[in-house]
Amino acid sequence: MTYLHWRGQVDLDVQAKVVKHILDRQQPDGGWNTYTGGPSEINASVKSYLILKLAGYSVDDPVMKKAHSVILRLGGIPKMNTYGKLHLALLGLFPWKYLPSIPVEAILLPNWFYFNIYEMSSWTRAMFVPLSIIHHFRPIRLQPPEKQLHELYPYGTENQDFSLPFDDELFTWRNFFLYWDRFFKFVEKFPYKPFRTKALKKAESWMIERITDGSDGLGAIFPSIVESIIAMKCLGYSDDHPTLRKQEQELERFFVDDKENDDFRVQPCLSPVWDTAITSVALVSSGIEKNDPRLQKAADWLLDREVKRKGDWCVKNPYPHASGWAFEYNNDFYPDVDDTFKILIGLTQIEATDPARQKKIMKRALDWARSFQCKDGGFAAFDKDVTKSWLEHVPFADHNAILDPSCSDITARGLECMSKMGYDRSDKVVKRAIKYLKDTQEEDGSWWGRWGVNYIYGTWQALRGLYCIGEDMNQDWIVRGRDWIESCQNSDGGWGETPASYDNPQLKGQGPSTPSQTAWAMMGLLTGNDPHRASLKRSTSYLSSTQNDDGSWDEEYITGTGFPCVFYLKYEFYSKNWPMIALSELRDLMKTQTSPGATA
Repeated sequence: MTYLHWRGQVDLDVQAKVVKHILDRQQPDGGWNTYTGGPSEINASVKSYLILKLAGYSVDDPVMKKAHSVILRLGGIPKMNTYGKLHLALLGLFPWKYLPSIPVEAILLPNWFYFNIYEMSSWTRAMFVPLSIIHHFRPIRLQPPEKQLHELYPYGTENQDFSLPFDDELFTWRNFFLYWDRFFKFVEKFPYKPFRTKALKKAESWMIERITDGSDGLGAIFPSIVESIIAMKCLGYSDDHPTLRKQEQELERFFVDDKENDDFRVQPCLSPVWDTAITSVALVSSGIEKNDPRLQKAADWLLDREVKRKGDWCVKNPYPHASGWAFEYNNDFYPDVDDTFKILIGLTQIEATDPARQKKIMKRALDWARSFQCKDGGFAAFDKDVTKSWLEHVPFADHNAILDPSCSDITARGLECMSKMGYDRSDKVVKRAIKYLKDTQEEDGSWWGRWGVNYIYGTWQALRGLYCIGEDMNQDWIVRGRDWIESCQNSDGGWGETPASYDNPQLKGQGPSTPSQTAWAMMGLLTGNDPHRASLKRSTSYLSSTQNDDGSWDEEYITGTGFPCVFYLKYEFYSKNWPMIALSELRDLMKTQTSPGATA
């Protein structure tokens, strides 16, 4: 809604629905959180308060008074992250001069230079480029007095210097970048900037190419699409320009008007490729034939989604052939390794109408994905070796995701995928991946999860990958992983973990039971080849007792991860697919054993 107010194109019907969505989710203390059951969070609370105020709510309204109190308790606007403050600056509610510099000239740095835009994660890069254009123009749509946010600054601080403070220790990376930030701000005061025009043109060209060529908007994700629209308006694009209209249409595709539940929300992105692969596995596991016409249709659809162009990934990984899959319908510049591994796992279990084509594409895609193995032996999401840790101290990197390092869940999924496509532990890539998993295991036996919440996700996937590739599952370090999972089982027989464990690892494995996390834990335990464990019997009872009459499961809590500690995802299919897979695999394992403790 802040974007629509900046554009001056507010749909009052949409605004009313957004307001209802926000009011329905206000916490008892008056704030808003970033995940179900979580504490009030400053960025979510200020943004929600702002939307209500833009919609006409008075500061004297009881709803606003409660929100005002918790926002000040959390530190007010000065405690927001850069992304939140920038959207306030667009409306004249925070001074541009106190935002970290985002120099557009960075796009001119050559790819071989120690710092260039390809040393950032793909999602940060897709935000950085349009933001650098916006930062040059610093556009403001001033709000009337009744919509200002003076009251959200702690008393006496509204006119103070909000520049980021230096560390007490002189020589730190943070101080290094803050000095550069001060330098860039000093340079901005001068009218002559010799490289600015060239940089703006290259940034515009880079952005437009990734909007118009095989993509459902820049990066096919909400933040970069919104920022690219603002950047295009800054550059003078008219409202009826085809590229601008395309971006606005892609943005509107994220709107979900859920009339059945009287709710309106905006999705951060779409996940059809990922969902199709997991659903296909769930259906085959449940007993649907792999050549069922419906699954053949799904296989053909997935094969048609193969990305055949070289995108941003080729800068860090000059592999000669393009392949792989993206998360969304169309996102040709950003296929990712995790999706590719998962789609290949799905394609090993379903049969397309043209098996020869399927086999050819699968081999090409696996070769492409294997080329992304990082120096540490693990696999990351979108790029290879985007791991310069000093970049985490860049002032605008407070979204906690400027890098794209290797992670245990993707690496383990890679092992599962490679095992299903004929590789074993003698392969060099496999050996290095196994070593990475061993090196990244926590002392208590668990693994941290990057793309799912959290240690339950990471530990299940690590155990599954090791099991599938043929590792001896009775080794002490692997048994510790299974024991850790079992130690976290709730009294109701299920498993659960909230995103709070990202902020506080002492909370790992703790939270209300959910269907998806229970299924992950079950699959982790099944790697011990003992389907008769008491913990598995209790988890089966939990899933049976919580299943709906239509066969589905409800899942209130969030189990997907976007940016740890910042942004989380709810996958609607997770609560259906993962329990189906876990229960099917338990059934199949029980068929192979006649007594407790027997091995398959």
